[in-house]
Amino acid sequence: MAKDPTAGMTEAQKTYEARRAAKAGMTLEKWMAHKEKAARAAFKAAAPPPPPKKKGLIGRMLDKARGEA
Repeated sequence: MAKDPTAGMTEAQKTYEARRAAKAGMTLEKWMAHKEKAARAAFKAAAPPPPPKKKGLIGRMLDKARGEA
């Protein structure tokens, strides 16, 4: 059984979201699912990039020999 997307919302919030869903041409349930999916995508896109990889042994030795490190 799916979780109710409007659980915990006040009547005013439900009415507001229902109007937005109607304006987008969707049902309230589809609108809430779409909104949640977009929020997850935005969160994933906002994740920081992974740290740069450490240079390999040869690369570090070459940098040291050149006096770069």
